[in-house]
Amino acid sequence: MVSKVLSAALLGIDAYIVEVETDISFKVPSFNIVGLPDNAVRESRERVTSALRNAGFVIPQGRIVINLAPADIKKEGSGFDLPIAIGLLAASGSISQKTVEGFLITGELSLDGKLAPVRGTLSISMLAKQLDLKGLIVPKVNSKEAAIVSGVDVFPVDNLQEAVNFLLYRNIEPYSLNIEEVFTDEPASILDFSDVRGQRTAKRALEVAAAGGHNILMIGPPGSGKTMLARRFPTILPPLTLDEALETTKVHSVAGILPQNSPLVMERPFRSPHHTISDAGLIGGGAYPRPGEVSLAHNGVLFLDEFPEFKRNVLEVLRQPMEDGAVTISRAAMTLTFPARFTLLAAMNPCPCGYFGDPYHSCTCTSSQIQNYISRISGPLLDRIDIHIEVPTVKYKELADKQESEPSKEIRERVTRAREAQLERFRNYERIYCNAQMETRLIRHLCVIDERSQELMKMAITKLGLSARAYDRVLKVSRTIADLEGKEEILPHHISEAIQYRTLDRKFWV
Repeated sequence: MVSKVLSAALLGIDAYIVEVETDISFKVPSFNIVGLPDNAVRESRERVTSALRNAGFVIPQGRIVINLAPADIKKEGSGFDLPIAIGLLAASGSISQKTVEGFLITGELSLDGKLAPVRGTLSISMLAKQLDLKGLIVPKVNSKEAAIVSGVDVFPVDNLQEAVNFLLYRNIEPYSLNIEEVFTDEPASILDFSDVRGQRTAKRALEVAAAGGHNILMIGPPGSGKTMLARRFPTILPPLTLDEALETTKVHSVAGILPQNSPLVMERPFRSPHHTISDAGLIGGGAYPRPGEVSLAHNGVLFLDEFPEFKRNVLEVLRQPMEDGAVTISRAAMTLTFPARFTLLAAMNPCPCGYFGDPYHSCTCTSSQIQNYISRISGPLLDRIDIHIEVPTVKYKELADKQESEPSKEIRERVTRAREAQLERFRNYERIYCNAQMETRLIRHLCVIDERSQELMKMAITKLGLSARAYDRVLKVSRTIADLEGKEEILPHHISEAIQYRTLDRKFWV
């Protein structure tokens, strides 16, 4: 007898339907899984047979063939355990085929029949809604994540016996989740900008970067506060919109790093990989491609400390996602695209010893050493960073000042107002949430400047040698500065401030 059970597998960050077909014939006993399974799927036969036996079910005898259709796509993961077990029971006549029709089933089985969580439940739930199925049967620990998607009935089960009983008797109510309550429950951070002494210029630059989603590079000697500022940067970022939260959760769920007690990512991600990371670790990849750090930082921050210490080939792979907001990974059998709209926050010393240009320390580096150190960052990559800011050594007067600096809460309120204005401006444009994501056509339409501002831009391009890309980025930054002031028009002083964030090019990259 042949049975069919609907399940799902992941391809990139999206899910697709997999039909688990089970055939039992009265021949020499064997158990085969076909349909391009990986090792984890092949080993499911041991988990499934042990789970059936320990749950009190009779294991079918004969030649068992499991086909995972479509058979021309590689299947991986342990989420097929539960649908295979249900398929065996349906094929052997223990339950009726009609009881499983219209349900999408996923879950990993332990040897005692209990269910373990699986990756990508949010994507699978979105697929169930898209196909308008009767419901989704998932492990109980995945129920909150699956229930985020409205319009699909989620039935959580704790073990194999519960899953079978539900199919027979429909004795489980759909799990309900109030997405608004979950989404507003945002944890507070113990870090705050008020901890940082001095560095008013750097704080202002970070505020502009947060308001517009702009990439920023901080250059300064050791101990000047670059890392301290970077760690507090998330505290001034605007809250995630619901669409952004769903996009981010989808990526984290597929990567398997979504906490079980948190069905939705409510804080903007802050990823800080070590400089020894490989290009595959940063951009994503592997035999079964997984999201890299740039995708895990989607809608959040990618912080690269000691920027020149990263390998040159690793830094160069950043150029495409910084421009396109996505990463395309090509393999012989498939091509996958992962989202990667992040704010790059980089920090570096100006030279190997760290004290080039510092009035309080003598630099021991030769000019060739400084040039070799700086040249580790290519011009095309540097050109894609909107804001370049110097973070000088903090003076004693500022360190000893007992007056508390402006807290993150006040800065975040200004940033949020500016970001809300941008959301309103881009409401008719799909997947554009901030000024940094504007393309050339939108820049020409939304960043119109007067004659005086044009003269300033002409002077900057002539004296600083700015590229066409840098010209567009100065306009986007000036648009953000105007939004922070609540201005509809871009004024000359907005342009002047935006140009100042590119003047370090002549000091360090000459």
